[in-house]
Amino acid sequence: MWRRRVNTAIDWIRGAREKMRARRVSESGGAQDRPRIGLALSGGFARGIAHIGVFRVLHAAGIQIDCMAGTSVGSFIGGAYCAGVTLEGMESIARETRFSDFGRWTPSWLGLATNKRLETHFEKMTPVRTFEEMTTPFAIAATDLRAGVAVYYTQGAVGPAMRGSCAYPGLFVPVQYEGRMLVDGFLTAPVPVEGVMLLGADIVIAVNLEHGGVENPRTVGDVISRSFSIIEGKVEIAWRRQADVIIEPDVRAYAWDDFTHWGEMITAGEVATLRALPQIRALIAKNRANR
Repeated sequence: MWRRRVNTAIDWIRGAREKMRARRVSESGGAQDRPRIGLALSGGFARGIAHIGVFRVLHAAGIQIDCMAGTSVGSFIGGAYCAGVTLEGMESIARETRFSDFGRWTPSWLGLATNKRLETHFEKMTPVRTFEEMTTPFAIAATDLRAGVAVYYTQGAVGPAMRGSCAYPGLFVPVQYEGRMLVDGFLTAPVPVEGVMLLGADIVIAVNLEHGGVENPRTVGDVISRSFSIIEGKVEIAWRRQADVIIEPDVRAYAWDDFTHWGEMITAGEVATLRALPQIRALIAKNRANR
């Protein structure tokens, strides 16, 4: 039953992508000269710094990202990129970021901390406040805790959707927004490939930051992180079937809250993306040839 529902959802998304592509071609008066490339960014807390390395290599290779979607920390870093923050600016912020920049310990029945500071932290990076102001189309994936489904935000205020996407269950208090109780998007969209497909991507590049490390938990956060990584590893990952290219930086050695190894994590993102470049270029060439 579950597998049938996943297959149905995949077929629906593919159909929606084809309709959007046909509409773009119709509006432009003919076929585009290159495929529309979408980047889907996973969560990973501090490990999300590796996404900067991915951006760096794609930019240096001249591969333009036409749309993007992010889950959890992927929504924060992806949002910064789509808002026009430079790679140098993002790296500078990565060097200085600490847990206290977006989280404040306030134990309650719903979580150990609040992530209200996340909006302020994002506002320090860019004046962009809405999706409509983004220079690159962007989607944020969050989980509706009551309905148990993924919710994608592409319009309106960025801040509340981003906070909801980053509200790790048990650690952060859920975010109430537009009648929904939002928690981390990784529960329902660990790598939000559906987001870029719905934005009309022809080629979907998925960036997955593998959860691993912390085999000997030392904090409540470690216990929660390790527990969810075990669950994720036992479940069939539908997004792998939807992605055209999968980039997986090796960041398993770094703790979920370890921001001190920012340089090594950026390098991990670069190494994994350089390895994937031949496949990406081949897909672009094939897509062009079929137009």
